[in-house]
Amino acid sequence: MERTLGLMCGAGTLPAHVASEARRQGWRVVAFAFAPAPALEGVAHRAIPSRLADIGAVLEGLRQEQVSAVVFAGKLWKRELLDGAAAADPAGQEMVKTAGGLSDRGLADAVVRTLAGLGIEVLDQRTFLAPLLVPPGLLTARAPSEAEWQDIRLGLSVARQCGGFGAGQTVVLRHGVVAAVEGMEGTTETIRRGCALAGPGAVAVKAVAPRHDYRFDVPAVGDETLDALAQGRAAALAVEAGKVLLLDREAVVARAGREGLAIVSLDADAA
Repeated sequence: MERTLGLMCGAGTLPAHVASEARRQGWRVVAFAFAPAPALEGVAHRAIPSRLADIGAVLEGLRQEQVSAVVFAGKLWKRELLDGAAAADPAGQEMVKTAGGLSDRGLADAVVRTLAGLGIEVLDQRTFLAPLLVPPGLLTARAPSEAEWQDIRLGLSVARQCGGFGAGQTVVLRHGVVAAVEGMEGTTETIRRGCALAGPGAVAVKAVAPRHDYRFDVPAVGDETLDALAQGRAAALAVEAGKVLLLDREAVVARAGREGLAIVSLDADAA
């Protein structure tokens, strides 16, 4: 019997990656698109335009499509969640009330409980995205300098600790001075702000919080990240090995080489 997967789609290319892999694994994919998702055409069996303020319609769609599991993929900005909560329908208001606010952990628990009540499991995104995770090692021809390595090691520690408190998981620093820590603005804007403050030669580090819930997010970097790093004349990008996605890897690594930027992936426990 064919299984139906509900794909909760934010912005970006990840939903299409998930849909393609899910189909390969034998799922019927019904996408609930909370952002424009033209890339889903041809990879999802059906796409349903959806709104964060209309959770009741989403839950009814899951029932009608006989969805047995869901997976979340793509960007849903915190500001969108705040705006959606302010205008939420009764089902959304009940979910926010159950969550006790809009913290990531509270919302995650509320979503899992709500869907479990419908007999629907929330799947780990890595089930469909594992090939995009960055293995440990140097990805570019240029390796970080010793000074850059010192910033990378410090940045990894800071990013993991900040993530553990529910803040973002990206930091920008230079010569041991932290210039920016990610908040609700996201990775790209954190890098822009950090590079503007630190000046040329800054290092950006993206890590993963301890006890990170991969059902709702897999940290990612890609071409947009390189745009911000190149414009800010950064020196290096470091990510936590095996826990961060690198989108469009070949193109990103090639461009980093042209920009003289070092990209490295390292194990936090060995750093």
